[in-house]
Amino acid sequence: MITVTDSAKQEAQKLMSQDGKEGYFIRVGVKGGGCSGLMYELDFDNQEKEGDKSFEHNGVKVVVNKQSYLYLVGTTLDFSGGLNGKGFVFSNPNADRTCGCGESFSI
Repeated sequence: MITVTDSAKQEAQKLMSQDGKEGYFIRVGVKGGGCSGLMYELDFDNQEKEGDKSFEHNGVKVVVNKQSYLYLVGTTLDFSGGLNGKGFVFSNPNADRTCGCGESFSI
């Protein structure tokens, strides 16, 4: 399961509304890259694919592809705004190491 904080929910709903993507969900994933080896991906989507894992938390639907699920199980998706905010932030209990910017990790 992936947990969505209130601030992440509010920001995601705001962005989807601004982009005319009502009825979409959050798609998160992992790809190779970054200074720690793996990078997080976040996008809005409206079509599930075969093998996707789907969760609903805090009124938000989150979908993860099968390969990324193993890296992201137990992760919390948050949003940090303000002057020093980073945007969407992943708190991943499976990550052994993260880079300074928090955009990449290793297991």
